[in-house]
Amino acid sequence: MISRRDFLQVGMAASALVGASGFGNWARLAAQQALTQDQLLQFETFGNVSLIHITDIHAQLKPIYFREPSVNLGVGENKGVVPHVTGAEFRKLYGIDDGSPSHYALSSGDFAALAQGYGRVGGLDRVATVIKSIRADRPDAILLDGGDTWHGSYTCYHTQGQDMVNVMNALNPDAMTFHWEFTLGSERLAELVESLPFAALGQNIFDAEWDEPTELFPPYKMFERGGTKIAVIGQAFPYMPIANPGWMFPEYAFGIRDENMQAMVDEVRAAGAECVVVLSHNGFDVDKKMATVVRGIDVILSGHTHDALPEPVLSGETIIVPSGSNGKFVSRVDLDIRDGRMMGYRHKLIPVFSDVIEPDAGMAALIDEQRAPYEAELSEVIGQTEGLLYRRGNFNGTWDDLVCDALISEREADIALSPGVRWGPSLLPGQDITREDIWNVTSMTYGAAYRTEFTGEFLKVVLEDVADNIFNPDPYYQQGGDMVRTGGLGYSIDVSRSQGDRISNMTLLKSGEAIDPAKSYVVAGWASVNEGTEGPQIWDVVENHIAKLGTVTVQPNNSVDVTGA
Repeated sequence: MISRRDFLQVGMAASALVGASGFGNWARLAAQQALTQDQLLQFETFGNVSLIHITDIHAQLKPIYFREPSVNLGVGENKGVVPHVTGAEFRKLYGIDDGSPSHYALSSGDFAALAQGYGRVGGLDRVATVIKSIRADRPDAILLDGGDTWHGSYTCYHTQGQDMVNVMNALNPDAMTFHWEFTLGSERLAELVESLPFAALGQNIFDAEWDEPTELFPPYKMFERGGTKIAVIGQAFPYMPIANPGWMFPEYAFGIRDENMQAMVDEVRAAGAECVVVLSHNGFDVDKKMATVVRGIDVILSGHTHDALPEPVLSGETIIVPSGSNGKFVSRVDLDIRDGRMMGYRHKLIPVFSDVIEPDAGMAALIDEQRAPYEAELSEVIGQTEGLLYRRGNFNGTWDDLVCDALISEREADIALSPGVRWGPSLLPGQDITREDIWNVTSMTYGAAYRTEFTGEFLKVVLEDVADNIFNPDPYYQQGGDMVRTGGLGYSIDVSRSQGDRISNMTLLKSGEAIDPAKSYVVAGWASVNEGTEGPQIWDVVENHIAKLGTVTVQPNNSVDVTGA
């Protein structure tokens, strides 16, 4: 008798052959002809239940450019497997033609040149069009938001998330979960969550004092769609007090909480759930492990690590669906639920090409209304970039290099440290840099740019600690984004080694001298999780630096020597 896992593997292989699990059909056709909206939205309806997944929008209301990473290293069992495959190797793995729309959407190679032809991506007015199209075909589709929604822009910061709440409410989601939203602070977060007309889920959001589930964030919600009972369980980012300032939300405790997740799966199954969906902000590798530890999950809609894959990944007997970031993609997953179990699925990762998909007029007007009070500040040109500015990659991106340059120059420091966050749109060579662009890569509620002194010994401790958060072979110990970005400091890293033994050859770049463990160095940075951090806001630091330069030129960064990958 065929096992459920064998059945799913056969289903995935068949889907890949017919192009039903993602880009297959349109990727090859569109390489020879102009893209159309109908082509992007085409979907062969399947089964009796549809899920729509968006995640990690990071407050990007308007179309943007967004470059995928060229470096995304995996370690342990995840070495060399998706999503830790990039560039030409990724395109070969999925049969993606060079220069095709899927090359541009999913891969970093030739990004600036392809962007000139294919244009911007995202924009929630275009996302609204995609969602309306799916709902026209499947009116009772379940729309789920994976979090990191109320964070990441000038208007979101100045409205304390209200602009995003207003726009997302208009999309009419059925549920969401959370991460950066908590950095609005407990009081503001509660105010917004209590106003939501949909479910705010988090089985792993507990009361810190009593270590009990919270009333504000129920663990799950039951839906009846297509004659089927579906349970959606929320999984918020597990490492909030480690990766973000715990003093901003002291009432709450987090963690992966596998045991409670299993209890919730068992509870909803006992209540008649025929399909269990986890709306997750764990990150992809954590989701893969959780799927093998917790029994009975049919689908994990994966967020946090911003991965975009044209096909789901099977972990144990669970399909995992990552849906990218910044409004660049919408995932549709159709399920065939019969006799209390998932018998098959069809999936498509829909790229939101903003020059192809018609904006929804009502949503476009609402977005413009949210932005109108700030339009003059948003559009002010601060400078121009000579080269491509992008974020993403394990060790650096040119936006991060520019931020580090600004910290060293404006704060008169030897060394700069900048967090390895993944959010932030790209700018093409020759583009103007507006104030909005700067805020899109720096906006947060704890953006003070500190200036202090670290010993060489402490600098190594910092680098080792962050490296273990990223390259620990056990995904459950991977607690954040990418490696802290460094300016003025070079080093070697062996990602295959153990904690405390990965970093070597630390060098002060301006002199070429080895970092002395006993010597103190002036260090500038931002996004400290410590309460009471003082300094100018990072967006002001970066704006002042760009204004002085006029035209920004970021030099190639070869300051990190990586081995063991």
